[in-house]
Amino acid sequence: MSEINPLLQNFDHPPFSKMKTEHFKPAFVESLKQARKEIDAIVQNTEEPSFQNTIEALEFSGNALGRISSIFFNLNSAETNPDIQQLAQEISPLLSEFNNDLLLNKDLFQKIKQIYTQQSHHEYSDEQVMLLEKIYKNFTRNGANLEKEKQARLRDIDKSLSKTSLKFGENVLAETNNFELHLTDEDQLKGIPEAVKESARELAQEKKKEGFILTLDYPTYIPVMKFAENRQLRKELFLGFGSKAFKDNSFNNEQNVLNIVKLRLERANLLGFESHADFVLQERMAKSFDNVQTFLDDILEKALPAAKKEIEELKAFALQCDGIEDFQKWDKAYYTEKLKQKKFDLDEESLKPYFELNQVIHGMFDIASKLFNLSFEKVEDIDVYHQDVVTYKVYEDKKYLATLYADFHPRPGKRDGAWMTTYKDQYHRGSVEERPQVSIVCNFTKPTKHKPSLLTFSEVTTLFHEFGHALHAMNANTTYPSLSGASVYWDFVELPSQLLENWCYEKEAMELFAKHYETGEVLPIEYIEKIKKSSNFLEGLQTTRQVSFGKLDMAWHALTTMEGINDVKAHEDKAFEMTELLPEVKNNCMSTAFGHIFQGGYSSGYYSYKWAEVLDADAFEYFKEHGIFDARVAEKYKETILQKGGTVEPMKLYKLFRGKEPDPSALLKRAGLVST
Repeated sequence: MSEINPLLQNFDHPPFSKMKTEHFKPAFVESLKQARKEIDAIVQNTEEPSFQNTIEALEFSGNALGRISSIFFNLNSAETNPDIQQLAQEISPLLSEFNNDLLLNKDLFQKIKQIYTQQSHHEYSDEQVMLLEKIYKNFTRNGANLEKEKQARLRDIDKSLSKTSLKFGENVLAETNNFELHLTDEDQLKGIPEAVKESARELAQEKKKEGFILTLDYPTYIPVMKFAENRQLRKELFLGFGSKAFKDNSFNNEQNVLNIVKLRLERANLLGFESHADFVLQERMAKSFDNVQTFLDDILEKALPAAKKEIEELKAFALQCDGIEDFQKWDKAYYTEKLKQKKFDLDEESLKPYFELNQVIHGMFDIASKLFNLSFEKVEDIDVYHQDVVTYKVYEDKKYLATLYADFHPRPGKRDGAWMTTYKDQYHRGSVEERPQVSIVCNFTKPTKHKPSLLTFSEVTTLFHEFGHALHAMNANTTYPSLSGASVYWDFVELPSQLLENWCYEKEAMELFAKHYETGEVLPIEYIEKIKKSSNFLEGLQTTRQVSFGKLDMAWHALTTMEGINDVKAHEDKAFEMTELLPEVKNNCMSTAFGHIFQGGYSSGYYSYKWAEVLDADAFEYFKEHGIFDARVAEKYKETILQKGGTVEPMKLYKLFRGKEPDPSALLKRAGLVST
């Protein structure tokens, strides 16, 4: 008897412990076959096309395929290996083909079009109207109206894009994993926090080597750049980090970048748009490339003069401290930290004992309880894909709301960064309500033999950021899965995440999570005040940096021709020209490892972080006016933003919550870039 495939059985939570890599291919083949049958049933239905037998039927089709896809591609990000990566290259074209078959199905589109053009004859709910709009646009924006020859080319482009984007990410992960800086002289690590040294020593021992091994994982890289007194060590690590997928080896991503950009441009042209940015921004709050450029330029106008003064201050400080006359990029984080300590008497390392990971998590849950009446129960009976993963059942008024997976530490099979994802979305179907299964994935400092995981304050804000996304998904209360939770315009999706970060700076909130891991002492008030005062430290440089990333994104995706664009580094340098305040490093290139825009969903959308900052600064002012734990404001926020998902236009939702459009000056005031 052949082995039972757990992915093809009925399951609620993903059956990780029963799954094997070889289960995925047959599971995809079978679920694709099932999804095609469901589409065929809609097309072949001889009844008059209706919202129920066409739009809703389409919305709820392919459920098994969607769940298997979410499991597989989440594993490919958080717990991958060569076999999974190879399988991803095989499966992605199959999914692209299915997606194209669906979106280019002429008979299906005719039914959708009929319902869309006749919607004025029916009384649909706001959510039904939004779903109809979304589905109709999805078809028209993906080639439903194209001639057959152009549709065939679109299919080829989508297959190539899926494979090339996967390869891009695989190369970045390989480069990260392949880098090791082996040191035997402890004096070279002078200034580096003891916890980082201990981790580096333990890693060397694991690899049966003497001394220490430094990697490019964030919990190692960031502290070394901030605290290592050895300038050559900082330089070596900086060059390793900045040259990922830019070396002359098999993991070089330069051609992948050019191919992705070229294919996206061709795809946009086929669909009647001048650029990929034009195509993407049509379905964003910003609406157009010109609006994004104006938005970024307006912020840069305020930030750049401040940034230039700040970099000169850093240079003068480095010269005064250590006689550094040729200030370089690998000096910036180190002297920023030293100057911050001098100005605010604030040592990042002295704060870490107050931010033990489990204590921060419990405090964060307390904040969610105060705001949204949620409770979190740690459970051991839910399958996980790695022993590091912790699971919680989430309740609202003792009613089950969601499952939360939490995966916090780096490992070789896990990509850099932090993200929120879902294994199942919330939706209603008939009398049945499905509640979401949500995961937050980060790369925080690992515990060692002698110390627990102690976070930097930056890691604390990262945790709150991803938890803000999770709250968006967990509180969802919509009928349709594609409009649920964080399924909103890309430049609106960062509002819940960035808004929650604000609680990290408030005394009333910090007292819930900032407690010494050994004594239980709450972080002294003077430290809380110093954190708040230092929050705008070198804000001009930080803002300019973020704007520069948005500019680089647009430099690639607002192109209307690829003529003359054949040197990735040269094109990147041109994009950074206005914002580059330190000598360029010829061996480094950001584009070749810029996963947000070449592997993630942020192409033509990196500006969204700054866009959402305008929203979150304005929204938090509203909270502060009434109290950061005000029950009425929190309930209003939950009902208008968190629960509604993508069922209403974002600006309408924001105005329902705030009573007005956001005030951009709130961001500039908070950043200290304009006077209050």
